[in-house]
Amino acid sequence: MSIEGVHLIAGESVAGQGTFHATNPASGERLSPQFSDATADQIDAAVAAAFQVHESRGAEDPQARARLLDAAAARIEQAGAAITKRGVEETGLPEGRFEAERGRTCNQLRMFASVLRERIFTESIIETALPDRQPVPRPDLRRRMRALGPVAVFGASNFPLAFGIAGSDTASALAAGCPVIAKGHPAHPGCCELIGKALQEAVRDAELPAGIFSLVQGQSFDVGTQLVQHPGIAAVAFTGSRSGGISLWKLAATREVPVPVFAEMGSANPVFILPEALATRGEEIASSIAVSVRLGVGQFCTSPGIIVTVSDDHGEAFKESLSASLCSEPPGTMLHPGIREGYSGALEQLASSHGVEVLRRGPTGSGACDAEATLLQADALSFIADKTLQGEVFGPSTMLVECSSLEEMLRVARTLEGQLTATVHGTTDELQNFRQLLDLLEDRVGRILFNGMPTGVEVGEAMHHGGPWPATTDSRWTSVGAASIQRFVRPVCWQGFPDQLLPADLRSAAKGRHRIDGVWQDPGSV
Repeated sequence: MSIEGVHLIAGESVAGQGTFHATNPASGERLSPQFSDATADQIDAAVAAAFQVHESRGAEDPQARARLLDAAAARIEQAGAAITKRGVEETGLPEGRFEAERGRTCNQLRMFASVLRERIFTESIIETALPDRQPVPRPDLRRRMRALGPVAVFGASNFPLAFGIAGSDTASALAAGCPVIAKGHPAHPGCCELIGKALQEAVRDAELPAGIFSLVQGQSFDVGTQLVQHPGIAAVAFTGSRSGGISLWKLAATREVPVPVFAEMGSANPVFILPEALATRGEEIASSIAVSVRLGVGQFCTSPGIIVTVSDDHGEAFKESLSASLCSEPPGTMLHPGIREGYSGALEQLASSHGVEVLRRGPTGSGACDAEATLLQADALSFIADKTLQGEVFGPSTMLVECSSLEEMLRVARTLEGQLTATVHGTTDELQNFRQLLDLLEDRVGRILFNGMPTGVEVGEAMHHGGPWPATTDSRWTSVGAASIQRFVRPVCWQGFPDQLLPADLRSAAKGRHRIDGVWQDPGSV
């Protein structure tokens, strides 16, 4: 499978006039071929094809969509070596990371195929007519979940596969029955093209309409703007920075017909360490935090960026252990120069803030995208007083916030903005007596961890990867796991229709999981 520098629009490869290249972040080498920004006409063509699929109910059959998702996983596995080779060149990530990420991507594609076959999150609800009910008869009511329509998916920079154009957003949108127009990330367009071609082939394998998937490339913000503002787009999915997510959210909100933006924008993911845990496991916790912060050169939305402790003798020993563990390793290569510049700027801003000091920096490197680990420190009162101190720093750094008491730790928790995760290290007895901390965190985060590390997100039915603003644009939804399909469907109630006019999944003879007159029916029983 070759890389041609093309857009993939409704089953066709469409060339443009080259305007940008990918660059190897480790060497600075410019990579061929050239890629082009999608034109307004090309975006129109992709959205029109997607809308035609939606309007004609071309992706209505859940079994066909399940076949598509299974085929996508198989095609990505077949192209695995080419995707890894190009991905390493474009991102600086190691081969092992791509192998692991490909496994996760294919597993979640197959998981959504299973969701479709088991009809999870798409169950129909039926209330049969009660013509003799007094004082008012009840009509026949049947509710099902209906796909929103074409979805614009913006692939992430830090996860080219798992959160890229074949990642969780695309997989859940396709599972919901929504055609997808994916916007490739300009830092790894070759990798996006290879994955896009695998998806294009999977559409053919599943014998679904070609317009169910398109890929447009672009370095200019205009490409994303035109895509979000296109009247045929019904929803937007985004994983990336706060500034990028908020920009798309504002664009979608100011359309003539506003549409939802499901943006996961990262967070600082605070870790609270209670005194007994600090006394008995301080060195172990420090080592685990250091590994978590350095993982992927800190380019994880769940990287622990704030560490909250109570200042005492054990706290001093912990600080020394964390400093040594975090800042003794060589620098890592970040994904592209823009992210490296953002990391440097964020550190500079924090270091100049009142009450903040840099405790230690790791070794520096000579590469343009090399980033050294950094440990900062702030006292609790300064942290509470300055909201800017809790913003995400996308890179291998963390800030230690020292409290004078457990009461002050509660004040820090109460100050937090919305987060994807919060972690508590402590003993069971400690938390039984300090339950208020868990209550405060539950109001502010999407996932709470006990004696663990937040990096690493399980793909399953119970996972919630989201959180209150500004971690995401809507805390009710997850971007990871089976429940993420719920973002792209809406309920429609059919009232009083004869059986033969109902959609197939609402008819009396329909198979699958239904709720009829308040009782769940097992698959195959209706």
